Amino acid sequence: IQKELMEPEAGTNRTAVAEFILLGLVQTEKMQSVVFVLFLFAYLVTIGGNLSILAAVLVEPKLHTPMYFFLGNLSVLDVGCITVTVPATLGRLLSHKCTISYDACLSQLFFFHLLAGMDCFLLTAMAYDRFLAIYRPLTYSTRMSQTVQRMLVAASWACAFTNAVTHTIALTTLNFCGPSVINHFYCDLPQLFQLSCSSTQLNELLLFVAAAFMAVVPLVLISVSYAHVVAAVLQIRSAEGRKKAFSTCGSHLTVVAIFYGTGVFSYMRLGSVESSDKDKGVGVFMTVINPMLNPLIYSLRNTDVQGALCQLLVGKRSLT
Repeated sequence: IQKELMEPEAGTNRTAVAEFILLGLVQTEKMQSVVFVLFLFAYLVTIGGNLSILAAVLVEPKLHTPMYFFLGNLSVLDVGCITVTVPATLGRLLSHKCTISYDACLSQLFFFHLLAGMDCFLLTAMAYDRFLAIYRPLTYSTRMSQTVQRMLVAASWACAFTNAVTHTIALTTLNFCGPSVINHFYCDLPQLFQLSCSSTQLNELLLFVAAAFMAVVPLVLISVSYAHVVAAVLQIRSAEGRKKAFSTCGSHLTVVAIFYGTGVFSYMRLGSVESSDKDKGVGVFMTVINPMLNPLIYSLRNTDVQGALCQLLVGKRSLT
């Protein structure tokens, strides 16, 4: 299955891997059928759920606020995140072909880190929005104007793009001479580092620095924002007011906890052990379960979203 190329380098020949073999989640044909059905179901639910929330945000005037503007962007990210990995996995399960070309592997890695990085910054922007709305309500409308919202999203895309391009270019400097077997169902940096026949120290250092900038800094900002939010909410005398304020933040904190929990497990274990089934489980959580859960988390705790979704379902409103 593996295809190899002979390339001259400094007067000598070296073998370059042109394809990688993705072992996937399971090996038996019966279990592959089960995984196919589960992944297809998860993909359809995720696409339907996130596009429904996006449609509700676009159609319902009550949802034309900064919080829901960011939520709509998060829905787009969730659709992109699951689309980067799941359709290709479904295709391999159907065709029983477990190979992925070097270029396709790099492309998948680039888009995965682009969308995951964007997720980090967007969750931070959402925390900042809640901070302003609850801790600085009198100046909220001016500090979180449409221009500010668009600037925050544009800056998030720019930082995420820079991060993804940097990792992708850095990976092209590594030599892959074989073996070419990836014990996972998609291409990611930790698994590719293990296959490189050249030093990955610089790449791992780059990933560590990027993780500090892309994960630790946003997490600190989110924590500081919500510390101020909690302090402000506790000063509200009305129990109903406190409940409403906490409910608007609870969904976001749940998403943050799940996203960062799985991310830390994936990237803080570099070089410790070889890829295992535990890594695959975390990968499923990051790329399949998270995007599927987000619409449920936000809609189950939010009466405004529920109302807009009901109106869409019964046909009282339609996109024009």
